Amino acid sequence: MAVSACEPIEDRMEMGGAITAEQLDITATLIQVDGKNSNKVVLDNRSPVLSSWDFGVGTTQRKTDTVLLVTEGENEIIFTGLNPNGTKVTKTLTVNVDELTFDVPLEWGYLTGGSEKTWVWDDTQPAVWGNGGYLASTKPEWWMLQVKDIEDQAAGEGAGAKMVFSLRGAKLTKVKADGQEEAGGFSFDMSKTIVQDNGTVWAKGKLTTRGVTVLCGKSPDEGSIPVYEYDILLLDDGRMVLSYAPPGTGAWGAAYFWVFRAVE
Repeated sequence: MAVSACEPIEDRMEMGGAITAEQLDITATLIQVDGKNSNKVVLDNRSPVLSSWDFGVGTTQRKTDTVLLVTEGENEIIFTGLNPNGTKVTKTLTVNVDELTFDVPLEWGYLTGGSEKTWVWDDTQPAVWGNGGYLASTKPEWWMLQVKDIEDQAAGEGAGAKMVFSLRGAKLTKVKADGQEEAGGFSFDMSKTIVQDNGTVWAKGKLTTRGVTVLCGKSPDEGSIPVYEYDILLLDDGRMVLSYAPPGTGAWGAAYFWVFRAVE
């Protein structure tokens, strides 16, 4: 019996090749106003890779986008591209902002003091963590815990613990009472307001953390899972009140509240 082989008749497409950082065709161009570099930058990727831009205080996955920087001087923008074969390629671009021509949300200054700022539990209040009514309460009102009670909920995150919010790179560092640090990042979306039925603004925006939660940042009603998105009820130079409710929570359902103060 004779056996013979033949070439397959179908044409198989080859997966696209990967490019290197040196082959990336990307730019970050500051918009000029009156001859000076403003704090708006145009990001453009002309390479055959998917885009991910980290501009320090936020990220975007658009191929071309215009974003707002919040600090004068040197700003680093990190581009990560995804090749067709699944490999990643990274390159850092540096731009120099002459002045903050376009308004920066006040919350950046409140939270970071223009550089970095330390926040702790607000022990001047009757309670610093606990729950209350969603869309109704503005602080812990049902289950009310003081700073001394936090240790039982999150070891090392009560008395003596702190959070440091840094403007450059939008970094958040949680420092436990024993000095152990957990580092990550944060961002704002002040367009995500929540308005009560009577027209009163209940939440003025949303704070999102990455890689780290705020102190005692968990949801007891969901198996104590970590919480990374918080409604901002209050944020000024001295006080911050955050809230979180599990998805689907209706008015007067259980929401959790965090009450912090800035360290002078």
